[in-house]
Amino acid sequence: MSVKTRAHGLSTLAVHGGAPQAAPDSPVSQPLHQSVNYVQDVGTAEGLRYSRYGNAPNAEIVQQRLALLEGSEAALALSSGMGATACALLALLRPGDHLLASSWIYGGTHRLFTQEFVTMGIHVTLVDPLQSRGWRKKLRKETRALFVESPVNPTCRVLDMRPISYLAKEEGLALVVDSTFASPVNFRPIEHGADVVIHSTTKFLNGHHDVLGGAVMGTAQYVEEVRQKMIVWGQAPDPFACWLLDRGMKTLDVRVRRANENAQRVAEWCEARKEITRVHYPGLASHPDHEIARATLDGFGAVLAIELAGGGKAAERFLRRLKLVTHASSLGGVDTLVSEPRYTSHAHMTSEARAAIGIPDGFLRLSIGIEDADDIISDLEQALR
Repeated sequence: MSVKTRAHGLSTLAVHGGAPQAAPDSPVSQPLHQSVNYVQDVGTAEGLRYSRYGNAPNAEIVQQRLALLEGSEAALALSSGMGATACALLALLRPGDHLLASSWIYGGTHRLFTQEFVTMGIHVTLVDPLQSRGWRKKLRKETRALFVESPVNPTCRVLDMRPISYLAKEEGLALVVDSTFASPVNFRPIEHGADVVIHSTTKFLNGHHDVLGGAVMGTAQYVEEVRQKMIVWGQAPDPFACWLLDRGMKTLDVRVRRANENAQRVAEWCEARKEITRVHYPGLASHPDHEIARATLDGFGAVLAIELAGGGKAAERFLRRLKLVTHASSLGGVDTLVSEPRYTSHAHMTSEARAAIGIPDGFLRLSIGIEDADDIISDLEQALR
């Protein structure tokens, strides 16, 4: 897919992208159109607006801005990240088709692929994303798409997109990338050969822990296919959710850059602590994908993970002592959050299975916010004592 040229910088697009040209006496802040239906012309289907169709005024503005930020022809806002993932892939796959996916994926996506798609007759093969020959060996004549997530939740691994995108182009397959962890500030997959980009807008794009949403970006023709799936499966967002997302995206650039800086400081501090056996953050020279991250990312991200020396019991003690940092699921907001994957995204897996994919007991994921970095570190320090 070709990359759409930007007329303005990313921060400017985050504030103004998709907004209608201002007229005299028009409001500076985009108004909320909290309506399900709209007056229709008689004798024609042209111009029909209905919120479930994804063409309500607040949705259309958000979708134009999302497309501009990712450099795609079009974008669609949906009611959740999982809704976006499901509809994006159902627009590509039919019964009997085969999806080749990275084994390093979000727990909810793993469940969708291994438990739900099989009931629809869609076959999924999970591969080690680092084994470029493994991707090629697992191809079938029924393979229609490749799916990857980068950076990876919750291990913070960063994939080299070059061999995967080359394979996709060579074989005529769609490359689908979940870029939630990065946000368009740090990584824009279409610039690296992706055909489809998925986001959970609940995370960095909204950034305030008050919206549940998802988004799919790609060609106009493909996004229309996704929209039809969204209509059938009832995954359209509410106008108020779109209005909140519109507001949240205005500060996307400054939020993510501040969180990037904070996360780098926190990661460096954690790496020096004896209570922490390992720090997972691509901004550290010790990270296995540090050079790939330097070459492909514009920022190392706001998410890091740590492994505590005392395992699961040490993690519980640590979480109970925190005062500023909040123990809660999700990520990407202005508040610093910490979560324990064994009780959230990977709760369906055994301890041994989690350890095998790099998530042992005592593993904690931190989503660093925009607070003062010294205050975040002080809270982590007192909780470790």
